[in-house]
Amino acid sequence: MSAPEIVDEWRARSRLKAAIARARLWLTGNSHHSLARRMAGAAFLIRFLSAAFIYVSQVLLARWMGSAEFGIYVYLWTWVLLVGDLIHLGLASAAQRFIPAYTQQRAYDLLRGFLSGSRWLVLSIATAAALVFAGGVRLAQGWFAAADILPLYLACATLPAYALSNMLDGIARSYNWIGLALLPPYVLRPLLLLALMAAAHACGMPADTAAVMTAAALACWAAAIVQVVCLDRRLARAVPAGPKAYAVGSWLATALPILMVWGFYTLLTYTDVLVLRLFRPAEEVALYYAASKTLALVAFVYFSVGAAVAHRFSEYHAAGDRARLAAFVASSIRWTFWPSLAALFVVLTLGRPFLALFGPGFVDGYPLMFILAVGLLARSSVGPAERLLNMLGEQRACAAVYAVAFAVNLGLSLALAPRFGAAGAALATASAIVCESLILFLVVRRRLGLHVFVWRPREPAQPETAVHV
Repeated sequence: MSAPEIVDEWRARSRLKAAIARARLWLTGNSHHSLARRMAGAAFLIRFLSAAFIYVSQVLLARWMGSAEFGIYVYLWTWVLLVGDLIHLGLASAAQRFIPAYTQQRAYDLLRGFLSGSRWLVLSIATAAALVFAGGVRLAQGWFAAADILPLYLACATLPAYALSNMLDGIARSYNWIGLALLPPYVLRPLLLLALMAAAHACGMPADTAAVMTAAALACWAAAIVQVVCLDRRLARAVPAGPKAYAVGSWLATALPILMVWGFYTLLTYTDVLVLRLFRPAEEVALYYAASKTLALVAFVYFSVGAAVAHRFSEYHAAGDRARLAAFVASSIRWTFWPSLAALFVVLTLGRPFLALFGPGFVDGYPLMFILAVGLLARSSVGPAERLLNMLGEQRACAAVYAVAFAVNLGLSLALAPRFGAAGAALATASAIVCESLILFLVVRRRLGLHVFVWRPREPAQPETAVHV
C-alpha cells in the first residue's frame, strides 16, 4: 500500500472514530446540551409516531364518515382542543417553572403541594366548566340540529380528561420524563380511538359524528388514567415523602399571564378552522384540515425542541448563568430550524399522495400546503422564542405578541375566508405566523438582549494588538 493510500485510510478511520465518539456523547453524555438533544429527539420520535397513528385514523375516519360528517367532527374536536388547552389556566406550562425552582431551593413541601394540588385544581375547574357548557347545550338545544346534541354533550364529557392530561404532561416534562409526558396523550389516545372505531366499523355500526365523539371521549379518559397511574409511581421514587404546602395564589399569579400567552397561541392555531366553518361547507373544512395536518410533521420539530428545553431556560436564568443561556438558546434554534426545513421538503414532495389517502377531492388541498409552509418556516427560524420569554418572566410581553398575531389572523380570516375559502384561511394563518415570528425576534432582542434568529450576525473581528520590538 502506497503512502498516500495509508494516509487516506488513516484519515477515514479518524473520521469514523470521531463520528462514533460524537454519537456516543449524544447517547450517553450528561451535559445539559446532550440531555436536551436526547429529549428533543425522543419527543420528535414520539410525536412522529403519534402523527402516523393520528394520520391513519384521520384517513380512515374521512373514508368511513365521508367528507361532510368528517368536517363536522373536525369542527367539534377543534372546539375541544381550543377549550381544553385554555381550561388548565396556564398551570400546565407553569409546572416547568415551579418544579425546577422548588427542587433547586429544596422547598419539598411546596413541591409536593404543587404536584398534587395543581392536578386537582385543573380537574375541578375543567369539570365545572364542562357542566356549564353542558347546561348551555341544554338551554340552547333548539339552535342545534337534533343529530348534533349528543356529540356536543360528549365533547363536554371529554374536557376534564383532556385538561388533566395537559397538566400531567407539564409535570412529566419538568422531570425530563418525555415518554411519560407524550406517549399517553399522543400515542395511546389515538391508538385507542382508532381501535374503537375499527371495531365499530367491523360490526357494521354507522361512523357518524356521535360514534366518533364517543370513541374519542373513551380514549381520552383511558389515556389520562394510565398517565396518572404511571406518573404517581415515578413521583413516589423521585420526591421524598412529607407534608404538603399549597401556594395557590402564587401559582395562579404566575400561571395566568402564561395562560394569556397560551390562550392567544391556541386561538391563533384554531381560528382558521373555526372561521372557515362559518362561511364554507363542512366538505371544504375537511379539505383544509387534511392539508394542514399533513404538515404536522414540520410543526412537531418545533414542539419537540420546545418541550425539551423550556425548563433549562428557567434553570440557567435562576442560576444567573447568562453565557450558558445564550449558547443554549442558539443551539435550540438550530435544532428547530434545520430539521424543520428538511421535514418541510419531504412533506411537500409527498403531499399529493398523502392527501389522496383521504379520498377523492382531497388532493385539491395541495396548494394550501405551500401557503401554510411559509408560516411554519418563519416560526422555526426563531426557535422556541415564546418559551424563552415565558421561562424568564416575560409572559406579558409574550402574550402581547400572540394577541397581535391572533388579531391579524382573525381579521385576515374574516376578510379572506368568505371570498377565497380555504386559500384565504391559509393565507391569513401564514401571514399571522410570520408576523408573530418577527415580533418575537424584536421583543426578545429588546427585553432580553438575546439574538433569536437562525442566522446570527458575525461578530466583528477584534483588531490585532501591535507588538513593538
